[in-house]
Amino acid sequence: MRDATFAFTSAVTFFAAVTRRDRYPAGMGRTPIVLSWSGGKDAAWTLHALRQRDDVEVVALLTTVTEGYERIAMQGIRVALLHAQACAAGLPVIEARMPQRADNATYEAVFADGLARARAAHGVHDVAFGDLFLADIKAYRDALCARLGWTPHYPLFGSDTAHLARAMLAGGLDARLCCVDTTQLDARFAGRAFDAALLGELPPQVDPCGERGEFHTLVVGGPMFAAPLDVVRGDTVLRDGRFAYTDYAPA
Repeated sequence: MRDATFAFTSAVTFFAAVTRRDRYPAGMGRTPIVLSWSGGKDAAWTLHALRQRDDVEVVALLTTVTEGYERIAMQGIRVALLHAQACAAGLPVIEARMPQRADNATYEAVFADGLARARAAHGVHDVAFGDLFLADIKAYRDALCARLGWTPHYPLFGSDTAHLARAMLAGGLDARLCCVDTTQLDARFAGRAFDAALLGELPPQVDPCGERGEFHTLVVGGPMFAAPLDVVRGDTVLRDGRFAYTDYAPA
């Protein structure tokens, strides 16, 4: 991936915004929306899907970051790559910073603070999520948003995930498996490209999009980015006796 052209920075910059506006022109009367961003394929494809619509405009990304590790929670993606993704998408990113080993109450508090900062900065009342079919997760988010005074959106919910995975690939999405739950999928899949070959090798009980947490991804390219990210693969390590994380860093 050394031939990629996107430059990394230690802080978010927005020179890609002009390209984003050219490809996704803003329209009068669109509802501003913040997108819950994991750094993975479902969030990225949600951004792409929202940008095909004429009734909403994504104005910012909101990401939960684990302090000390300086990585996106669960995905394990470095903050430097998060910033590069935001820059490639032409959007500001709001970091909801969470301490290590935080409980759910702490998560909700930091997420609520992130939403409050998004509202203060962008006057937004709507938030989008990349959930695909888990009704209990959607119900939890619906309840949380109701308590916080936000309107949730789920552009991809109810999708046939086998069809969706192939549509992502056909649309130019480029992603890597950065985390594998080894209780559901063999660790040898960690670090693999999310491609047709991988989809063909997944065991039948594994969802093609990893919606049950079988795996998580790092998006490095696609139609939602002005240019692909240039990354290098590092080591794969087992955490908590269960999760195989493959490290990726700016090239």
